[in-house]
This record gives sequence, C-alpha cells and structure tokens, in this order.
Amino acid sequence: MSDTDHNLDGPPWDVDAPEEEAQERDPNTSDMFGAPAEPAPEPAAAPAPPAPPAAEPVKPAAPVAQEAEGEAYTVLARKYRPRTFEDLIGQEAMVRTLTNAFATGRIAHAFMLTGVRGVGKTTTARLLARALNNETDVIDRPSLELTAHGRHDAAIMSGQHMDVIEMDAASNTGVGDIRELIESVRYAPVEARYKVYVLDEVHMLSTAAFNALLKTLEEPPPHAKFIFATTEIRKVPVTILSRCQRFDLRRVEPDVLSGHLGRVAEREGMRIEQEALALIARAAEGSVRDGLSLLDQALVQGERGETVVAETVRDMLGLADRTQTIALFESVMAGRTAEALQNFRTLYGYGADPVQVTNDLLEHCHAASVSKMLGPNATRLPNDQAQKLAALGAAISAGTLSRAWSMLLKALEEVRRAPNPADAVEMAIVRLAYAADLPGPEDALKAIQSGQMPGGAGPRGGGSGGGGGGGASAMLQPQPVQAPQLPNPQTFEQVVALIGEKREITLQLDVERFVRPVSFKPGAITYEPVDGAPFDLARRLSSRLKEWTGRTWLIAANGQGGGETMIEKHNKAKAAQRVAVETDPFIVSLLSAFPGAEIKDIRTLAPSIQTPTIPDDGEPVEED
Repeated sequence: MSDTDHNLDGPPWDVDAPEEEAQERDPNTSDMFGAPAEPAPEPAAAPAPPAPPAAEPVKPAAPVAQEAEGEAYTVLARKYRPRTFEDLIGQEAMVRTLTNAFATGRIAHAFMLTGVRGVGKTTTARLLARALNNETDVIDRPSLELTAHGRHDAAIMSGQHMDVIEMDAASNTGVGDIRELIESVRYAPVEARYKVYVLDEVHMLSTAAFNALLKTLEEPPPHAKFIFATTEIRKVPVTILSRCQRFDLRRVEPDVLSGHLGRVAEREGMRIEQEALALIARAAEGSVRDGLSLLDQALVQGERGETVVAETVRDMLGLADRTQTIALFESVMAGRTAEALQNFRTLYGYGADPVQVTNDLLEHCHAASVSKMLGPNATRLPNDQAQKLAALGAAISAGTLSRAWSMLLKALEEVRRAPNPADAVEMAIVRLAYAADLPGPEDALKAIQSGQMPGGAGPRGGGSGGGGGGGASAMLQPQPVQAPQLPNPQTFEQVVALIGEKREITLQLDVERFVRPVSFKPGAITYEPVDGAPFDLARRLSSRLKEWTGRTWLIAANGQGGGETMIEKHNKAKAAQRVAVETDPFIVSLLSAFPGAEIKDIRTLAPSIQTPTIPDDGEPVEED
C-alpha cells in the first residue's frame, strides 16, 4: 500500500492530501444537479476566472426547461379552480347569503355544504377558510373581499396552513379520529384569526364519531370554526344538521356551464364549436369539474388552431346524433316498427351506446311532455329540435307519453342487465311501437261499454270457441264486422290535418314550411317548393297519403307561382290580429295609462258559459 492511500479507519475527507490534489474540481463546471456551480467569493483584487472553452459550452438550462415544460401543465379542473367567491358559477344564492352574513358580522360557527360531485364544495370550504382568516394591509376582519395578496391565502388554498385542518372523513371514520380533533380544538390558532376544521365527505363518519362531535359542535370555543362537505346529506344525522348553517350548492345549468367552458377554451387558445360545448355541458350533468375534465379531453382531439367540431366530441362521448334519436322517437311513437328498428340499427352501426340511446329516448319523451305544457323553450334544446319535440308532444296525448315514459324506464333497466344490450333496445322498440296506438284505460272502458273490443278490433265475443258448444261467446248475438273508414281529404288543409293526426311531425313541418299550393284535387297536388325544401318531400308525401287513403296520389313540384305556405298564412293572420288589438281604442288607452307596458302575447279565451237565472220568489214560471 502506498503512502498516499486513504486511511481505511476513518472517513475519506479526513485524509491529509496535498493542496494541489485537493483542488480536483473546476469551479466553472456544472454540479451534480445540473445547475452551474457558484464560485466562492473572492477578493476584489483577485483575477476573474477564465471563461469555459468554446468547444465545451455549459448548457444546463436545456434539460431544466424540458423538465419544467413537462411539469408545467395542470389539468383544467385544477387550473381554473375558483380563487374568489365571484368565480363561483351558478351559486349566486349562497354567495349572497354569505356576503350579507359577513357584512353584518352574523357568521355561523359551523357550515354544511352539500351538492353533487364537482359543484365546488371543497373549493367553497377553502374560500370560506380564507374569508374567515382574511388579512391584508387594509383588511383585518372576516371578509369575502378576497385578494391574491392575503397573508394566509396561498397556504390555505394549497391545503398547507397549520390553522386550517383538512380531514377526509372517508378515511378517518372512527371515534378515535374525532377525539383527536376535539382535543386539538381547545388550543388557540398559531398565526391565523380562526382555527378552521374542514371535514370532507362527512357522511362517512360512524355513529359514535358523530355523537362524539355533538357537544363540541354545539358549543365550540370562539376561535374554532367547522366546515363540512358531503354528497349524501340524508346520511348526516339531523342532530348534526341542526347545529350547522346549511348551503345546498346547485347543479350548474347547461347554458351557464357551456358559456364557462367556452371562456376557458378561449383562454387556452383553442376553438371549439358551440354545439360541442353544449354536448359536454349536457354530459357533465351540472358538475363544473366533470365539464372541465371532458373539455380537457376534447381539446386534445384537434390540433392547435383547428376547431374541435361537435362530431368529434360526440364520438368521444359515445353519443348518438340527437336529430337521429329524435327521428327514432318519432317513428316509435307513430307505430312504425320496421322503420324504428332500422333507425336504431343505423345508430348502433355508427357506434352509439344502447344505454345512451335509451337515455336519449327518455329525454325526448320528457321534452315532448314538458313542451306540451310549457312550450318549446322549456326544453333548453336548439330551436329546430325543440320545435320538432313540441309538435310531437302536441300530437300525442299526455297519457300515451306517460305510458311511454314508464316503459322506457323499465327498458333502461333491462338494457343495463341484458347480455346483449342492443337486443334489449330492439325489444323495447317493438313494445313501444305496439303500445303507441293502444287506447288508454278510459278509452278502453268506453269501448267495452259500447260492446266493442278495446283495441277497436270489432265486437266482443267474436272469437271462436273450442269444444262442444255452449260457451259464453255462443250466448252473444253475432255483430257485423264493419270495414274501417279510410280518410278522404278534400282540401289541402285537410291533407295537412291528416298528417298531424298520423303524428308524422317531420312531414307535417316540411309541408307547412316548404309547400306553396298551386292546384289541388283529391288524388293530385301541384305545388311550388320553397328554397331549402327536402328533395324527397313529394315522394314522402305521396307514399304516406297512399298508405292512409288507399289510393294513389300524384304529387308534383312544378315551380310555378303558388299561394302562401301554411306557416306564412299563420304568421300573416297572427300579425293582422296583433294590429287589430294594438289599434283597439281600449288597448290604446290602457297602454297610455301605463307607460312602458307592452303586449307580449295574444290569446283567445274560451267563451264563458252563461248560467240561467232562477226567480228569487221561488214561484213556478208559467209557460205561455
């Protein structure tokens, strides 16, 4: 062993090495972590260190920048988490209540936040903790005027403040965890104004844990505040709820959520169609976090600078085209089984999920029912789709829509349990199409009372009896079977009315909007098509009229000047009615008496029934 070998009994750094050997490292090279080595401070008279050779440049910034670029991206649900109460969307009622409470100093000691996932419960809890401990150069009291320069804001929003204790009740369910919390409540906060305890998913606590929390929650020390969040408010004991100020965070409306998603996409420098945003907002079901997560997924579908289209988002979500599902619902409710099955198989071939198709049918049934009572605007759908469903709802009775809803709910369970969901949907379509034309219970009862079969198939007792003779059907007198009376429209208006009776909503809308009659006689219609008319309108109209009337109809679109369309006549009559009402002297005087008043809608009320008067003296009225 040489004299310069290290001493094995001690650490290497204790070896007395020559001075020139100890200086083995160039101070200008990079250290082991990739950053430039910092030279030791030298006297002013010392010469500057030589520059590194040009052949070996030091480039530590490249890998650091690459790593920072890989770590810089944050998902949209976290990047656009609200920083102030003004950033919360769809929760105006809660913000208004809290603003008034903080302004007057009537601040509760415990808050209960409830709502579906993703509406902002945890974010609101952190914002409340910031508001309770709001402290800036000009604010030294609990206040909802949150700024980015608060003393405790950064630590609270990152969940690292020592006086804001966040606890996941789903993983700390026992009474021992609550006892530790209660023990720490006695101690004053270290640096903040209040000691705030945030318990997420509080409904997961055990019964013993809830009972242990009751006394402290009812009479907490003045420096302690409690904020609870839960998605299952019914699982929280009423004894806990009665000690908290409750706020129900609402689902965000689709139009509000789609507008928020559009602003986020614009800030990200991406373009996405409005219809695609509406699809994402609908799939999010009122959850802002779900909507941002889906938007994050949708934005990567297109290159930067390209617009993300609705078809791409629909494929991403596994949704069927809504116009096609509306056509499927229309054919089902019209009883056209073969056409409905073919429509569904087309959707299924394009990749539509059978469960989602059933959900869409349920949504269309609901929209048709609601628009029947409240009008097309109640559906929150695009105008053309809302008009179709509103017309469909107007043509179908409320009882039929109610039965369809019940059958679709049962079909949804079957589709989810079936080994082959597509087969379950087809069987549900067969049942719905068959039941669409069945009479309701009241109509069936009237038919039975009048001696007919409930389905209109003929008289009761018409079936053949088996065996030897004296059955109940033999005791009934045979009734002649009458052939069904086929319609025979004599005017163009009767043709349009017949289309409505047959619940061909799409055909009815097309005829009313695009057909200007030139000539009409039973069996032949000549018309001028309006710009934008479907190319197969004449064929569809001829086919349906032949099916309904049992005779051949010749439909010709010759392009010669025809009359007004049904829609134009309706709008013209409505405009004339409004002019007549607005020029009425009584209405004119009424509008002048109330400045700013205007006529919104004009409706014709049913005439009132006059009740005959009875003489008061009770004497009989003699007839002449």
